[in-house]
Amino acid sequence: MRLPRLGAAVLLSAVVALAGCSSPSQEPSAAPSAAPDGAFPVTIAHQYGSAAVPAKPQRIVTVGFNEADFVLALGEKPVGEREVLGDFDADGRSWAQAALGGTQPEKVGSSELDFERIAALRPDLILGVYSFMTQADYDRLSRIAPTVAAPTADGATWQQQMEITGQALGKQAEAATVIADTEQRFTDAVAANPSFQGKSISVVLWGLDSGTYALEPTDLRTRFWTDFGFTPTAVTGSVGPESYGSLEADVVVLMGATPEDMAAEPTFGSLPAAQQNRVLYTGGFGTEINGAIGMSSPLSLPVAIDLATPRLAAATDGDPANSTA
Repeated sequence: MRLPRLGAAVLLSAVVALAGCSSPSQEPSAAPSAAPDGAFPVTIAHQYGSAAVPAKPQRIVTVGFNEADFVLALGEKPVGEREVLGDFDADGRSWAQAALGGTQPEKVGSSELDFERIAALRPDLILGVYSFMTQADYDRLSRIAPTVAAPTADGATWQQQMEITGQALGKQAEAATVIADTEQRFTDAVAANPSFQGKSISVVLWGLDSGTYALEPTDLRTRFWTDFGFTPTAVTGSVGPESYGSLEADVVVLMGATPEDMAAEPTFGSLPAAQQNRVLYTGGFGTEINGAIGMSSPLSLPVAIDLATPRLAAATDGDPANSTA
């Protein structure tokens, strides 16, 4: 499987969803079977057909870039997982260590899947909601074990991915609780920070080999910030220095950049947001906040919320003296 060209470039911060390639543009449905919680068999419809899971899975392989976290969130552990690309140390991610119990699932590929390794693990379920698998990939995987792809070509939100994982594992009620608890974390942060209300936001990937990229509103990294109540700006795609002014918003998030990086960018420095310290810097792609947002899982999102909330508060409090880095 080959990742979309732009997607391969932006997989620098962990899973970091592929910018503009396969983000959900609507609210796709997982179209599960009507089996009650914990009952099998269960059938899950997806973009390439459907996966029939005959019994509770015992040997799960996750081929999505953030998929293992969703399985771990339900108290299960995959026997194999896809390696996260880029600078972030996904094996050492803080939010998953307790669930991992000191051991790591075997790796089954990175930018490309190792089908032979997957088969050798003898999985009884393959989860690939966030894998960007092709029809050819699916055909090979589904010959190994029941395989769940994305619900549509538009992908899925993290909530939908959690629902699908719960259906596949027979833990629908537990998945619903995980979703509600995670959404409550956003609700609590917004309630504690009325300065977030009515604000616009630009979310930008900085430091890519391909240049600066403004993320689409449907990208999971943009969705993270808009879950705080911010409204995304209309500018998306590659942005050159001559167009930096188009990034202006109440808050500009620079993922992959530090204040020191931007000191050498006088054009960017002319933005009112930069002059008034309304730019939020997440640092290099190997930082924990970038990894947590890039994975956007029920395990990583609470960490991301805790790291992002004080920076958002500083960017929206009207005091340029407060640090947003």
